[in-house]
Amino acid sequence: MLSKLYDWTMALSARKSAEIWLAVIAFVESSVFLVPADVLFLPMSLARPERAWRYALVATVFSVLGGIAGWWIGSFAFDAIAVPILAFWGKLDTFNQLKEGITFETILLMLVTSGFAHLPPIKVVTILSGVVHVSLPLFIISAAITRGARFFLLAFLLRRYGEDIRHFIEKRLGKIAMIVAAVLIAAFAGYKLLAH
Repeated sequence: MLSKLYDWTMALSARKSAEIWLAVIAFVESSVFLVPADVLFLPMSLARPERAWRYALVATVFSVLGGIAGWWIGSFAFDAIAVPILAFWGKLDTFNQLKEGITFETILLMLVTSGFAHLPPIKVVTILSGVVHVSLPLFIISAAITRGARFFLLAFLLRRYGEDIRHFIEKRLGKIAMIVAAVLIAAFAGYKLLAH
């Protein structure tokens, strides 16, 4: 099913309404959808590099709005909406594991790593942020910085290197971002261990 969703999302990039679809996918990715907005963002930016910055702005704004929706679901509709969504995508166990022993520092770290590297999945963290009542202004600021950093970095790379960088972005950039996220998590864990 995931490969069909991926193919369907990728096909949207060829439509005249692609920018609207980018906004929609960026929004739902942050709260209920599994396929990342990058799947639309990359081919759209390669096809029209002069619009890459605009697409990055659209993706950032709607990703943050979707994150707010995820935060709202976690805060006010967890049992009614969040549990079925997380269970449907097979993320309920991940969510429950993350929820155990959550602290303010760990949720901030997860906001950074999920926003930039999808580790853990962003919809899990947005909903979790609502469940544990992270300050909404703080949530919005962190989401805007991390999601903006991701999309504007991609726009910069695509404008500068064009098609040549696409394979690197699709195959390796995600792994590099995950490694950086893992290093941040390990550094934080080491700090907490040494602090005690």
